Amino acid sequence: MKKLFIGNLPASTCENDIQTLFSEFGTVRACKLVTDVFSGQCKGFGFIEMEGHEARAAIAGLNGKDFKGHSIKVNFESPRVGGRRRR
Repeated sequence: MKKLFIGNLPASTCENDIQTLFSEFGTVRACKLVTDVFSGQCKGFGFIEMEGHEARAAIAGLNGKDFKGHSIKVNFESPRVGGRRRR
């Protein structure tokens, strides 16, 4: 199972939109969009999980493609380096 990062999504995006978009490349096992706490709108990125060969096909087919007027970014998730420091 591979986890993919999806970036540059429009605020109007919902999880069904992402599942429909990625389902043409295989089975979407999990989908999670990061949303604003107050408005409930997408913050512009999210994550999905797919099998390895399906994930590679999705990256090849969707990275840089137009989705609702935005050129989306799709790649394998990489761990955050550093992160925020609390004060």
